[in-house]
Order: sequence, then C-alpha cells, then structure tokens
Amino acid sequence: MNGAQHILEAFQRHQIDTVFGYPGGCIMPLYDALVDADGVEHVLCRHEQGCALAADGYARASGRLGVCIATSGPGATNLITGVANAHRDSIPMLVITGQVPSALIGTDAFQETDVLGMALGIVKHSYLVTEADELPAILEEAMSLAQEGRPGPVWIDIPKDVLLTNIAPTACPSAAPDTAQAAQTTLTTTAPPCPDLSDALTLLHNARQPLLYSGGGVGLAGAEAAFRAFADTSGLPGVVTLKGIGNHGKHSPHQLGMLGMHGSRAANLAVDACDLLLVIGARLDDRATGKLADFAPNARIIHLDADQAEFHKLRRAEVALRGDLSTMLQALTQALSNRPLTIADWQAQCRTWATTKGFPAADNEATVAPIHGPEFVRQLSRITPDDAIIACDVGQHQMWVAQHYQFDHPRHHLSSGGLGTMGFGLPAAIGAQFARPDQVVINVTGDGSFMMNAQELATIRRYRLPLKLIILDNQCLGMVRQQQELFYGNRESQIDLDDNPDFLAMARAFDIPSLHIERSDQIRRGIETILAYQGPMLLHVAIARDDNVWPIVKPGAGNREMLDEHQRNRKETPTTKTSKETAA
Repeated sequence: MNGAQHILEAFQRHQIDTVFGYPGGCIMPLYDALVDADGVEHVLCRHEQGCALAADGYARASGRLGVCIATSGPGATNLITGVANAHRDSIPMLVITGQVPSALIGTDAFQETDVLGMALGIVKHSYLVTEADELPAILEEAMSLAQEGRPGPVWIDIPKDVLLTNIAPTACPSAAPDTAQAAQTTLTTTAPPCPDLSDALTLLHNARQPLLYSGGGVGLAGAEAAFRAFADTSGLPGVVTLKGIGNHGKHSPHQLGMLGMHGSRAANLAVDACDLLLVIGARLDDRATGKLADFAPNARIIHLDADQAEFHKLRRAEVALRGDLSTMLQALTQALSNRPLTIADWQAQCRTWATTKGFPAADNEATVAPIHGPEFVRQLSRITPDDAIIACDVGQHQMWVAQHYQFDHPRHHLSSGGLGTMGFGLPAAIGAQFARPDQVVINVTGDGSFMMNAQELATIRRYRLPLKLIILDNQCLGMVRQQQELFYGNRESQIDLDDNPDFLAMARAFDIPSLHIERSDQIRRGIETILAYQGPMLLHVAIARDDNVWPIVKPGAGNREMLDEHQRNRKETPTTKTSKETAA
C-alpha cells in the first residue's frame, strides 16, 4: 500500500467510518484511494471550516474521534478556526492535510504553508511526515493522543510524495484494537490510581454551605452516571458551566443552572455565599467566574480533573486531585453513603433561590405578542424529545438556549464554549446528524451566525439529512448590540443586518422547505410542523430587535453585580450567613 491507502486502511481498522473533507491538489492521492475504499463514508462539505466544525459536532454528539481532511495552503488555513474551536473545548479530532512534495518544502511553492507553525497553539500535538515508513506509527499515536487524557485535536501534515510512496510491510501494524479501546488502554496504564480522598472528605464534612461546580470534563470523561450518583447521594446544590449543561439531567432537584456572565441569579448567589466549592471537570473560565478576586470569596476549593495543568491556574485549591473522574466520584459517593453530609439549611436556601431567582421568561403562547427569544426556547424545550440534540451558534440565542432549554445529557447540547465561534452551529449539527442518524438534531442559530456557514445547506441537500434549522432573526448582531446599549452609551456601530436575504427563499433554493412565524401564538405550530416533517426544514422566527439576555454581568465585574432588565445597577446580597460571618 502507498501512504494514502494505508490511511484508509487505518481508518477501517479503527472503525472510523465517517470523515469530513474537501479535495485539492496535494491531498489528491488520498481522494484517489477513496474511490476503491470500503467502509469509510466521506462527507463533502462546502468549505474547509465547515469540515472541521462538522468533525467537531460529530465528536461532541458521539464521543468518538472526529476526522477532517483538506489540502495544503488555503485548504489547511481554512481549517484553522474549526481546529481552534475543538482545541478550546477539548474535542477529540484527527486533522489530515496534504502538503507540497518534500523537495519543495521551504521554497514558497504553490499552496505551500507552514501548517505546523500556524497550528502550534491550537493543537494537542502535530506532525510533519517526512518518511513514508513513519506514517503508520504516527497515525496510531495520533489517534490515541487525540482521545486519551484530556482530549484535543491532533494534526498530521503529509507531503504529496509521501502519500504516493509505498510503505514497507514491516512498518504496518498487523492488528490493533479499535481507537476507543486503544485510548482506554493508554488511560489505564498512564492515569494515576484513585488518589487519597481523605482531605477532600474532611473539607466536605466541615463545610456548612458546600457547592458542586461542574463543567465539560464530566461529559468528556464519560462520567455522567458517576456524577449523577454522587450528586444524588451528597445532596450538594450544583451549578454548571456552559459546557457542563446537562450534567445533572433535566429532572435533578439539586441544580441551580448555569453560573457566570449570563448565569442565573440563583447560581451566582450560591457561588457567592458558599464556603466550599467542589470543582469537577471545569477550568474556572473567566466567563464563569467574572472578576476573579470577587469569585466565591468565602470558599475553599477542592478541584477534581484529568489535567494537572488546570490546578491552581486561576485559583488555588486546598485539595487538587488528578485522575479518572468516574473512579474518584464513585469513591466519594461510597464514602458519603456511609457518612452523609448535614446541610439541610443550605439546601433549603438554595431551593428558595432556584424557585425565585431562576431565569424569568413570560409565556405568551395564547397572545399575538411579538416573539421573544426566551419564550420561544422554553416552548422548544417542552415540545422536543428528551434525546434531541441542539447545536447552537454564538450570540444571544446561544445564551437563551443555555438558560431556558432543559437538557437531559451534556452530549445533547453542542455549543462553542472557549472560542465562541460564529458559524459553528450548522456544520456541527451536520456532524451530529451523521453521528446520531436516528435522533432529532436541531440547529438553533441567529441571522448573523447563520450567514457565516450558510453554504453548508448544500451539504444537507446532498446527503438528504433530516436536520431542523431554526433562525431567530432580529436583523442585527444582537449580542454586540446589547453590549453597545448597556456599556457603550447605546452608540450602535456596524450591527445592523436589516439587509438580510430572504431566508425562506434561500432554503427553498436548496430544496429545503421553510416556514415563517412572527407571533407568540404561532410558536407551537411552527415547532411541531418542523418536527413532524420527515426531511430537513427551516423555521424562520422573527423576534424583537431589542430583546436582551438577562441577567448580565458587566465585563470585568464580579458575578454578584448582575444587571437585570428592571434594575440594572442593583447589587444583591445572599440572605444566609457565610462561613466567615458564622465564625465571627
């Protein structure tokens, strides 16, 4: 086999059956080999950024390795935003690009780019293959690296001549376990055993107002079941980050919602009042913490994570425990089963906050009022199946989904967290639909984000994907407009999108039926119509231009300084005594 044929053989051996790509000159040998390959479906997206984001969505929805392929030069550079998105959210991805022939590297040849240099800060690891016989070992190592420990994208740049060169049989592995099993084997041998939990348990039992703070690491570790068992046994009130949404399940009585810049008052008040913060699979991101000096000011911290680099990076933890999250959570659950926590007063206070200081949204289904974003999302949550996958773009609609949609599993909520990539939602939904063909997949987007990768409507048509597309259209860049209104003297600058195209006609041009709604009494019918339709369908929702996301924390302020629609300058103080006040 030549290098190109070996790549496809490795895919088959590792049960990688779906890849996303776009052909070009230097990757042409791989596309030639695809003609004769069995068991690997290549999905032709219409832009390389779409390829990378679709591979990202595939990985998020399935927990498997996402794969994207492109050629050299602009093909590789177009992948960069999608790869950076995966890196910031720790998504397992294999990136394969063609490179100019080895003899031309460094000569500024046609479509030559320094991929390794450009991608240095957005990958877990990268390779330039200089010898064909090195390719098999590099492929094996790259697929394991992308998935083991803290996942992330791994990039392999392959010169065209290497793809065409025959590989010595001795260089090829005769057999290997599937990728997931290989990654698990590596984890088993390299991850430390369950650490000593005694200090963590002492802090938990001494705390009067302990709080559970979880992030995307729970889902990445496949630790959802262990996490829920721990949450139920401990009875700890819990807050989540954007990527941790769904960790508790939609019916948990302990969750207070998302914390941070657009978090619920209940969540932010609980963090402000707690005396112990148990952080699980989260990195204390600035959008979650607000002004770090004011974040959980009375709390000691226990931090559980798979990545040593996250400990003490932003806030020093009294106890930092690295290891497999499921193993550590199971051990904590067992210990607390034998000796439960006594935090009834704190639980009651948090339940009161959850009831009175959650995310408000008026339901006007029976009226003819203009549609408001939160109202639409709440009805969408009530009507869709529990296992529906929602892929968001970035902006106000993203925050409304995070606030008002009730997710039952973290893999049902696909959202660009660390990078905040507009245009993520549509290709991510395409990847998710390939990963979960029997589940309802919905792209909730805004008019600004939708236009960033609208070319992928052609991918939906080509593969006849039954995707549901919902555009919340306020004819502006809503989140930027809101920031300008609140913090820049309402001086609007370059946010008007009132010259948007006719989105219904645009969808019909790709053979996608479409429907327009503009009144509250049309919401239910609109949602039920697109869900009932057997193929792809677009729902265009006209929403009020002046809708804002509430609450909001001013950038650089502490989370206790939440602004709301009615009293933007109000500061709210917890009604329970903090541990310091009690001690005094």
